[in-house]
Amino acid sequence: MRRTDFAYDLPVDLIAQHPPAHRAGGRLLHVPKAAPVQDLKFTDFPDLLRAGDLLVFNDTRVIPARVRGVKPTGGQVEILLERVLDANRILAHVHASKPLRPEAPVSLPGGVEARFIQRHDDLFELQLSTEPLAYFEQYGAMPLPPYIERDAEADDAARYQTIYARKPGAVAAPTAGLHFDDEVLARCKSKGVDTTFVTLHVGAGTFQNVRVEDLQQHRMHAERISVSEQACEAIAAAKARGGRVVAVGTTVVRTLESAAQSGTSLVGALQPYEGETRLFITPGYDFRVIDALLTNFHLPESTLLMLVSAFGGFDEVMRAYRHAVEQRYRFFSYGDAMFLERR
Repeated sequence: MRRTDFAYDLPVDLIAQHPPAHRAGGRLLHVPKAAPVQDLKFTDFPDLLRAGDLLVFNDTRVIPARVRGVKPTGGQVEILLERVLDANRILAHVHASKPLRPEAPVSLPGGVEARFIQRHDDLFELQLSTEPLAYFEQYGAMPLPPYIERDAEADDAARYQTIYARKPGAVAAPTAGLHFDDEVLARCKSKGVDTTFVTLHVGAGTFQNVRVEDLQQHRMHAERISVSEQACEAIAAAKARGGRVVAVGTTVVRTLESAAQSGTSLVGALQPYEGETRLFITPGYDFRVIDALLTNFHLPESTLLMLVSAFGGFDEVMRAYRHAVEQRYRFFSYGDAMFLERR
């Protein structure tokens, strides 16, 4: 398949610029295996689950990763943290009117300096004069996606974060999880649904466009993942009792499927894994772990839409997206959700 196969028309006014008034206040499009789509509310989600199912969440926590600084010339620089490398070095996306130079450190809020070390493809290696993670937590702004055309507001500090986030490292939210509040989680538990957690620290590369027409030529950005022994045991137990493994978001799909391909997994058993993933899932992929998927609506021609199409069926997913546009669902990070069962 080719990049343009995943194009669709999206009115700009359907791109959600703010979260709904309440976390679970969005809509939910159900895409069953062999029935017409259903227009629901997200609060209906627990009713789509069955006793014995397992919800798998991504417990990454978004770092307030965007800071603005000034070069010695007075030029403005925006730094978007991608990854902390060590005690004072980071990889970052940098936007400036002219290229950074090693001999010209950037002055940041709080009296901190950032010095350019070298390029790594689209990323810049920078050395800070302080410990990076603590610095960004204090001085950074939430890194809202580029299609949200406003600066981060006070409310985004909580709303662009899942209620179960606990491991700092992401610069973009695992957005399917943003819909869950305590009440929805409690209703899932009351139905006999178990939960477990994996970690994928979402990078800003998740918003990068696919620049090639031939999908085989696309190279995914690297993201750090972790699958614990407890998560492996929970997944094995769910499958043994006939329950479904329900991924809350595409990041969970990529994490578990990457672990299943890692070479450390025995036949028929998922093993703990920690490392990086560049897994690019397109139609024709043979899923090993996931049985159902809760996800938001994704950008045209994006790797995430390709993943969802691989899982739910290309024709079915593209038809569902056209339906969502017609019914004026809200799209992208702060938008509505869809629930798909494996075909």
